[in-house]
Amino acid sequence: MSRIAQKPSPVAVPGASRADLLAHTLTRTSAASVLDRAVADARDALIARQSAQGYWLFELEADCTIPAEYIMMMHFLDEIDVALEKKLCVYLRAHQADHGGWPLYHGGDLNISCTVKAYYALKLAGDDPAAPHMVRARAAILERGGAARANVFTRIALALFAQLPWRGVPFIPVEIMLLPKWFPFHLDKVAYWSRTVMVPLFILCTLKPVAKNPRNVHIPELFTTPADQERHYFREVLQKGGLIARGFLLADHLGRLIEPLIPRRMRERATRAAEEWMLERLNGEDGLGAIFPAMVNALEAMTLLGYPNDDPRRETAKRALQKLLVVGQSSAYCQPCVSPVWDTALATLAMQESADATAVSASTRALDWLQTEQILDEPGDWRVNRPGVAGGGWAFQFANSHYPDLDDTAVVAWAMHQAHNADDYSESVRRALDWLVGMQSTDGGFAAFDADNTQYSLNKIPFADHGALLDPPTSDVTARVVTVLARIGRPQDKPALTRAIAYLRDQQEPNGAWFGRWGTNYIYGTWSVLTGLAQTGISHQDPMICRAVEWLRSHQNADGGWGESNDSYGLDNAPSFASTPYQTAWAVLALLAAGEATSEVVRRGVEHLLRTQQSDGWWSDPTFTAPGFPRVFYLKYHGYSGYFPLWALAAYRTLTRRGITH
Repeated sequence: MSRIAQKPSPVAVPGASRADLLAHTLTRTSAASVLDRAVADARDALIARQSAQGYWLFELEADCTIPAEYIMMMHFLDEIDVALEKKLCVYLRAHQADHGGWPLYHGGDLNISCTVKAYYALKLAGDDPAAPHMVRARAAILERGGAARANVFTRIALALFAQLPWRGVPFIPVEIMLLPKWFPFHLDKVAYWSRTVMVPLFILCTLKPVAKNPRNVHIPELFTTPADQERHYFREVLQKGGLIARGFLLADHLGRLIEPLIPRRMRERATRAAEEWMLERLNGEDGLGAIFPAMVNALEAMTLLGYPNDDPRRETAKRALQKLLVVGQSSAYCQPCVSPVWDTALATLAMQESADATAVSASTRALDWLQTEQILDEPGDWRVNRPGVAGGGWAFQFANSHYPDLDDTAVVAWAMHQAHNADDYSESVRRALDWLVGMQSTDGGFAAFDADNTQYSLNKIPFADHGALLDPPTSDVTARVVTVLARIGRPQDKPALTRAIAYLRDQQEPNGAWFGRWGTNYIYGTWSVLTGLAQTGISHQDPMICRAVEWLRSHQNADGGWGESNDSYGLDNAPSFASTPYQTAWAVLALLAAGEATSEVVRRGVEHLLRTQQSDGWWSDPTFTAPGFPRVFYLKYHGYSGYFPLWALAAYRTLTRRGITH
């Protein structure tokens, strides 16, 4: 029999929900046993999702831009999988919102760029423009200024299909590959995701191909002014960027004028440089940068460069994209990437907090798998700014050796150090800490993939209308590094730790919270920082911590939980939103770290998690849990509603030792 089947069941109450059963059980048994039962159920539900190899991998969902682009890619190449296309369209139609368009996250406002791509993908696939859902989408797009108001990436996609002229997109010739490092723009000065997306895009935007578009589908109906007559494609850039943006636009204009004078040999040399850069980082079946936009650009660029269909590199690039698909019986979508290292490290921390033999066994299997994934001596772009630092990080994905991630590395090292068999991982942890300390930026903070990637003026160039060209230090990543450095306490790391704590003090918002760059939003940032500071010995009475605790208290909902929408990235003072299991867990963990284990606010948060746990031991919520890029691109980590609540309940049990008091 399974462990779940052996556990005693609560008293049967006809028609009762799990919340009713919990309430009924609380009147009949000790609160501690209810908490034990909830932790055991959540633990077993998480173990049931662990792979045979030891890792955890949950779906990673983004907005409808990604499945729409997958359809567009198939039409660009004239390699259409009709059955898959139908399923992708089912997904797109199902996610159209009441406002007529498509949002960037569940419950969000219409996003014109996402909506233009979704509309065009559906029309490419054969949806009738007169169909009600297409009529509503078209009206919403036109009401907001038409497809010319879409962002740069959308306009480039439309230019590839000859839906707008190339003057409607930034001038990004392949000769950028030959620019010296002292030049105002250089690949080494932008984030890893920008590099991997841009290099194959240089090839596409230089060769200016026209998609095969086998069904000859066009969308002139989405423009308020005919696309070839539109003169204001860069209106938003000018409005937001000021004098710097005007300077870049002038350079953009001059570049177009001199392009015919570029020597043929120079263009060939630059194209070879871009091709070689791309091929070196192609990353097998995990794809260029292991992220969807770069992988699509790489496949299309290889096609333009003459790679035949049966070329092994092109076939591998295509399989990498196919591996991102989540295909159901009637619907399908495409993930932007996969997150096995991140999911596994966080699930392991939750298991370790559960602290029983079953959880220890599961966490050991996970750590053994993680140990094999450490990136040691492989080449990596991070070495440009830190050439003397030895490798020791982990990637976010199964494989991405050029781009290890500081956030993942800190969490993996944390889990390894507190394992019951920590000695087995001591060398891995040492290498990880050496790498992390070597990646500290000048201001004392830590970024996700690079060090000192802070040339903020580059976010003003026409290509960067998403405002996310860079990878600067952030509070949440810095806090994760602080956590592991302080927990382990190597003497040689003290200077780096001191500077990182000073950075976190400086980054605290006036209201007491910390911004969440990689999770939504201030609740995530505040949890990250309070967890890190708890390891440093800073008093719970420190004003910095007191302000953060008060902010969390003031944002607790009436139901005892916490919630925060991605709308908060567009607001100066974010209000509270409906409670979610993962944000409630973050808040509880943050307050536990700040010494509030016996407080009423924590008790109510724990009770909320107990009430909302499902009969299968899991929690669920439709909201998107994190930004890829704030205000531009958002993600739903499907594992967050499982391992974070488990972690919070187990940590509460560990600290109180007596469950919930009434």
